[in-house]
Amino acid sequence: QVQLVQSGGGSVQAEGSLRLSCTASGLIFSMYAMGWFRQAPGKEREFVGAVGWGGGSTTYADSVKGRFAISRDDAKEAVYLQMNKLKSVDTAVYYCAAASRNDRRRPGDYNYWGQGTQVTVSS
Repeated sequence: QVQLVQSGGGSVQAEGSLRLSCTASGLIFSMYAMGWFRQAPGKEREFVGAVGWGGGSTTYADSVKGRFAISRDDAKEAVYLQMNKLKSVDTAVYYCAAASRNDRRRPGDYNYWGQGTQVTVSS
């Protein structure tokens, strides 16, 4: 049984930082690309960024490029989302997800999902 368990998140003031973690089990973690998505109330789930398997190349949505950073630790079967210079528009529920192929930005391309964690940025 595949599980992605998220931790971190919470509330922060604008320009602050938060770090999200996602720990996987039940899959060969090193063979999966790991993505982060977010969903604000009344909006569709949107791609934030992803880190590939086999080298760890990263890709980001334009809205977070330069502020957010994704990293992975295959030994710990974990992926991280470091969020800096947060803005109120970053407020959303954040999800980690696993995909068997790299460079995927659509939610439907991801096979497994974390439980979601709330990030609230106050201005």
